[in-house]
Amino acid sequence: MDIKEREKFRQQYQKYLDSIKTRIERNQFGQFATPPKLAHDIISYVLSKIPSSSYIRFLEPGFGTGPFYSALLQQVPLSRIEVAAGYEIDPLYSDIARAIWGKTGLRLYTRDFTEVDPPTTEDLKYNLIVCNPPYVRHHHLSRDQKKKLQSIIMRHLNFEVNGLSGLYVYFVILSKAWMTKGGLGAWLIPSEFMVTNYGYSLRKFLLTRVALLRVHRFDPHEVQFSDALVSSAVVFFKNTEPLPNHEVEFTFGGTLTNPKLRITVSISELSRASKWTIFYNHFSSLIENENNSLTLSDLFTIKRGLATGNNSFFILAPEQSITFGLPRECLKPILPNPRNLEVDIIEADENGEPQIRNRLYLLSCDMPREKIEIRYPTLWKYLQYGIEKGVHLRYLCRHRDPWYAQEHRPPAPFLCTYMGRKAKRKNPFRFILNYSNATAANVYLMLYPKALLASMINEKPDLYQLVWRALSSITPETLMEVGRVYGGGLYKLEPRELGKVPARIVLDVLNAC
Repeated sequence: MDIKEREKFRQQYQKYLDSIKTRIERNQFGQFATPPKLAHDIISYVLSKIPSSSYIRFLEPGFGTGPFYSALLQQVPLSRIEVAAGYEIDPLYSDIARAIWGKTGLRLYTRDFTEVDPPTTEDLKYNLIVCNPPYVRHHHLSRDQKKKLQSIIMRHLNFEVNGLSGLYVYFVILSKAWMTKGGLGAWLIPSEFMVTNYGYSLRKFLLTRVALLRVHRFDPHEVQFSDALVSSAVVFFKNTEPLPNHEVEFTFGGTLTNPKLRITVSISELSRASKWTIFYNHFSSLIENENNSLTLSDLFTIKRGLATGNNSFFILAPEQSITFGLPRECLKPILPNPRNLEVDIIEADENGEPQIRNRLYLLSCDMPREKIEIRYPTLWKYLQYGIEKGVHLRYLCRHRDPWYAQEHRPPAPFLCTYMGRKAKRKNPFRFILNYSNATAANVYLMLYPKALLASMINEKPDLYQLVWRALSSITPETLMEVGRVYGGGLYKLEPRELGKVPARIVLDVLNAC
């Protein structure tokens, strides 16, 4: 069996593994499969840093089904790989991986990578470590697990890790103990480490213990993982001490091989920065140079809200969800129709719940039917009620699998009403500022700030209100000109139409900051 056939089988098995585990289970264990094209691009980049005459000692610490090992075999001959090893804690994954890669010389261990002692001699270490480590957030780790992981890092590397760090941070830092001098590391991880306080441990490690080569941050709205609610980054480093004048390449958006934007930052600048996202603000020169032609679509990804297929069944008031006994984890806050939303600024409580009257919840669950029947009998009963009413036969529902799952529409900080009548309001359209975790139905347009704007807002949260006020001050004539009008004076705006609105009024706010 050649490599292409093995990769074909790997992707088939990966789909099977994803189908038998719910999103909640994969969130808990951090199992998010690496897209094949992305794995290929990451391997291609690190191979460009290794002399073609060098042998490769490869390690994939969170092996899964082996996306990076597959990408490696597709790009270098097997004869060039001196040794290839992997660690996978889940027996189901490792058994399948052995069936796929067993005759390629791979050494695959069904063990927790963090609990294995690193090699003690240089000849047993690895010169290429590539991984998409488990994204297990700290609240899924027990206190004893955290203490154990911290002590492991301290014992092997004499390095302190913040107790709020996710599991992936320990993987990245521990890998240094497994690397040859001058070895390369490539890690696909959440981009949150660049801005969070607990991410400081990883930032410090990347600046002081290795030579950081490149950080590529994907556009948060160009989702790499359809089932994960985090934006991603790829970090490349070399296991050498950084020189005082060392510089790091920061790239953003697009693909790893063809990013939209690229800058170089010295490690002295990085050391002084409290958040690394600030360096993406260097791209603000694009605003200054092109502010006469930019439109809202250059600053925002604009989408219609989600279409449920049957609002009366899927959108419920709190008392309805209690009456039917629906599980809280299958309910997401969703905004009411604009006519029932009395405020233009939606505040949130400590749990992200919208502080509004007329609270509503969206029933959303992608769990297989047989698991729902066992785990949530009251939800199962409600779904049977929906089947009796023929909800599952509605057009949108019958084209979803399962029929009761919903579109992925994360909360948007800015919203615009989809339609309105000028006779009832001076402006038929209304902009909403949303601080809550509530999503929205398709009676709203959802405005997600693109990377440049998102970075600036993260640095200066006061910009939320300033940007909202700027949007709200767009004249009715401007909005009506790009939209469409129907009988009776009903105006509508589609996402592309709102995207055509000149961004000058928002840019003035950004340039003033």
